[in-house]
Amino acid sequence: MESDTGQVGTADELNGSQLLEDEWFLASAILRQAFDKQPEPGIIFDPHSGVIFRANKAALDFFKIAENDIVGRTIGQIYSDEKGHLHVFTEEALYRGYAWTRDITLQRPDGKPMHLEHAAVAVTWQGKARMVVTITDLHKFERRSVDDEANTYHRNGLEEWRKAEKYFREIERENRLILAAAGEGIYGVNADGVTTFLNPAAEMMLGYSAAELVGRDMHSIIHHHKADGSLYDETECPIYNAFRKGTLHTVDDEVFWRKNNTSIRVEYTSTPIVDEGSVVGAVIVFREITQRKRDEEQLKAALEENARLRERLEMENAYLQEEIRSHINHYNILGNSQAIENVLKQIELVAPTDANVLITGESGTGKELVARAIHQASERRDRPLIRVNCAAVPRELFESEFFGHVKGAFTGALRDRIGRFELANGGTIFLDEVGEIPLDLQSKLLRVLQDQHFERVGEEKTREVDVRIIAATNRDLKKEASAKRFREDLFFRLNVFPIECLALRDRPSDIPILADHFLETVCSRLNIKKPTLTKANIKVLSAYDWPGNARELQNVIERSAILLREEKLSFNLPVPEELSFDAPDEICLKDVGKQNAILTAAELAALEKKNIKRALEAAGGRVSGKDGAAEMLQMKATTLYSRLKKIGDLNG
Repeated sequence: MESDTGQVGTADELNGSQLLEDEWFLASAILRQAFDKQPEPGIIFDPHSGVIFRANKAALDFFKIAENDIVGRTIGQIYSDEKGHLHVFTEEALYRGYAWTRDITLQRPDGKPMHLEHAAVAVTWQGKARMVVTITDLHKFERRSVDDEANTYHRNGLEEWRKAEKYFREIERENRLILAAAGEGIYGVNADGVTTFLNPAAEMMLGYSAAELVGRDMHSIIHHHKADGSLYDETECPIYNAFRKGTLHTVDDEVFWRKNNTSIRVEYTSTPIVDEGSVVGAVIVFREITQRKRDEEQLKAALEENARLRERLEMENAYLQEEIRSHINHYNILGNSQAIENVLKQIELVAPTDANVLITGESGTGKELVARAIHQASERRDRPLIRVNCAAVPRELFESEFFGHVKGAFTGALRDRIGRFELANGGTIFLDEVGEIPLDLQSKLLRVLQDQHFERVGEEKTREVDVRIIAATNRDLKKEASAKRFREDLFFRLNVFPIECLALRDRPSDIPILADHFLETVCSRLNIKKPTLTKANIKVLSAYDWPGNARELQNVIERSAILLREEKLSFNLPVPEELSFDAPDEICLKDVGKQNAILTAAELAALEKKNIKRALEAAGGRVSGKDGAAEMLQMKATTLYSRLKKIGDLNG
């Protein structure tokens, strides 16, 4: 026979080699028998593919499966719910050569987990890796240890028994000390629901001594009724189910009844006590949660109130944004004059920036429309445009209106209130009639413009906002600043990009377009056929000076549409002094007089009824207050209520 070096071996070497081979086969046979007959379940499998090659009899009995059914399957199929732990365990054994773990568990037929230890050895056979796994039932191992200790005590006689008894007495004493030191209430019951022990914390919370409860039925003493006063049947009691059904129960809110017949709210866990596979009782751990539940309920109420306020704010914000989007954007600003073209170009230039804008012009020239157009064309279009009419805010409420206040900041501050700047955070704030802001507040407004910080009234906390400011005024702020009626530094901060809205008399070519648009709008609202706007009508409209600008033009068109006769429009425009009137019936009489028409009392009543109805629709049904129907009709709210009562049904 040729050796590894190419030389022929001697007869003794050949015989020795044969003997070693025979010994190896004998050892292999012995090892196979030892593996098959060992009392602990064993499995051999490929650690890479998971395929099982062999399982001993103990493993077949353990898994309750035939050998033909387990060989060829994968280890992952056997441990289908423990693949993660199995993978880590296998990788550790491949790396170290061996591994053990108690993390892999299996379920007993009754559904309870088995306490197991898996040990693995990684070996190589014919160049292929194999994993040998042995499974130990730790519960049985502990029972064997206890039995071995008992045998030891029995062999060593009475002295060892006394030592063991002393040892157990010490354990019992330590357990009692632990129970006494525990802050939670703890008591035990046997399989009949009779109390077996009670710790001091439970005595204090329940008002009973241990002597008064031990040996008595616990449910009938402290758990007999529910919080609502209804009877608590013991068959429904989670504590009874713990020792009758062997199931653990955790309850987060029930009541126990004290000795003085008052109830305390508790949370508790009822755990079954198992001995030799049988449930012999339960231990109950509880704590009083009366104050905690009260605090939780108050917190819940506060959170619900905050949620309602937040929802309301979000709804108002959504409504506000929808209202903004419903307005005409800057591409639909009506007019073909050079002045309108210039305004549109300025909007295109400034909208994408965050520069402050100051819009100037007479009342009714469309300053708010320009502000909305700038906002809608900016990067802030998805956030709100908040409008503040500075001329309508009472002097003493300016700071609260702008910056908000906290509860109790002043008389009438019953709750925290968010200010307009905070509401506009991330968006744009439009300060209409900015020249009306009091001097003493202008400095605070200047600070917001400079560093975007402010404080609510009555609060020291500084808040930060990201707001773009667009201001509008019909005053000459430069002259106001020179006269010390407006802060010069604030004027320069606002006047970064000025836009001037020219008066309607300075752009007469826009009158026909605006008139036609107003006429179409009012006819659609009144549900009447749109009349033709004749050249004669345009001539009359163009000849007028329009001190009220586009707003006055809109009012004239609406009045003419209401008084429409034979589908023809008539504009007998008054001089500016005659535009002032006190009530809608005076409008009717003046216009009717100019048309040489005489109306009956019924026609006059019908006309007034129609006009009041339009005002209520425009005001959303509100009679009094700002932007109410009474304000639109320029009459007192009491007068309008009286007329509504007299008219009765407006739809009749």
